[in-house]
Amino acid sequence: MKKQAHEAYISGDYDKAFELYTELAKSNDPQALTTLGYFYQNGHSVKADINEAIVWYEKAAILEEPIAYLNLALLYISGKGLEKNYEKAFAYFLKSSEKGLPDAQYEVAMMLENGVGTKKDLSAAAYWYEEAAKRGNLNAFNNLGVLFKEGHGVPQDFGKAFALFKRAADNGLATAQFNLGAMYDKGDGCEQNGELSLEFCRKAAYQGHEKAKAIIKQLQENGTIVF
Repeated sequence: MKKQAHEAYISGDYDKAFELYTELAKSNDPQALTTLGYFYQNGHSVKADINEAIVWYEKAAILEEPIAYLNLALLYISGKGLEKNYEKAFAYFLKSSEKGLPDAQYEVAMMLENGVGTKKDLSAAAYWYEEAAKRGNLNAFNNLGVLFKEGHGVPQDFGKAFALFKRAADNGLATAQFNLGAMYDKGDGCEQNGELSLEFCRKAAYQGHEKAKAIIKQLQENGTIVF
């Protein structure tokens, strides 16, 4: 039944999916409970009702469902349906992180890096960025690269920073493309290469990266480049 419910959801048949997930939820299936919460949060086949969504998320959270933890954390961050509370958000993100959810691991790392909802801890931030990166989170690759570049929470290592930026840049992350361009510009962790620096700056600019756009515009105005 779970497979049928998932297929119905993917195909856009929300009415059938809602019916099947409701049946699954009767046996306290944590994923079904979470999905029903998502349906209520977004108004799929039912009238959007954030309070009802929270009820379902909390039922799933009791069963330690990582996505339910994540969704509750996001609601605490946004203050939608729940009073804004960064400490509670961090606690839920952490629970989800410990279950291996990369998006939550990235959020935990950012909160640790910035001291939001928890004590600032750059070493712990680096740990969770690495865990998220292991599971493919491109932003985590980039942010961990920044920590290695600056030597914050980890020993400064331009080579590791370069490799991390490149992994995310090659997969299309604009911020990482800009950071990689800066590495090529200065020769940090790589051989200095002005052409590659410009290439990655252009790629970031084309995706709307503001600093990259400003640099490209300045170079054009100076006559350094013509396109």
